[in-house]
Amino acid sequence: GHDVLARRVDVAAEADMRAFAEAVHAEVEAVDVLMNNAGVGLGGGFLHTTLDDWRWIVGINLCGVVHGCHFFVPAMVRRGRGGHVVNVASAAGYFASSALAAYATTKFAVVGLSEALRDELVPHGIGVTAICPGIINTAITQTSRLRGPDDTPEQRAYLVEAYRRRNYGPERVAAHVLKAIQRNRAVAPVSPEAWGMYLLKRFAPGLTAR
Repeated sequence: GHDVLARRVDVAAEADMRAFAEAVHAEVEAVDVLMNNAGVGLGGGFLHTTLDDWRWIVGINLCGVVHGCHFFVPAMVRRGRGGHVVNVASAAGYFASSALAAYATTKFAVVGLSEALRDELVPHGIGVTAICPGIINTAITQTSRLRGPDDTPEQRAYLVEAYRRRNYGPERVAAHVLKAIQRNRAVAPVSPEAWGMYLLKRFAPGLTAR
């Protein structure tokens, strides 16, 4: 009973996102909720990460969020009726490890962008939340790039199976997203391990390093 506008879009491509926003704004004055969700994974340390890897992951995980905000938030401001921006980060956005050097870099950036944007949009009644899901059973374990010693079929199979056994599904994340919007939370960890890492980093940073 509802109309849906769908487009296949490369979030890293400015032209794609501009055209998508124009198509949306031809239908509605502005969106009520903007959710920047597209993301990719890259497992490996800095010394094993190529510049091509950096361009790929930064383009999607960070510039994709920037593009989404750039092309949709100004219309929300002009409309003057508030709204909410949801940027999907990660527990790796506040809890970095050498095994996820590039991935954590992009997710830290998403958290930082979200906090800065939240501060800027307060006068306009627009909330901003950085969602930090944790270990969620999605296809990211199958599509992520692996580099260095982790780049083996055995390691990928281990990751896929570990996430499957964890069995924390994306529908549970969706429920937390709605709660975070309702409560206008700045940073929203989702799974128990995401909460554990968040609290540990805040209250025991020395222990976090060890």
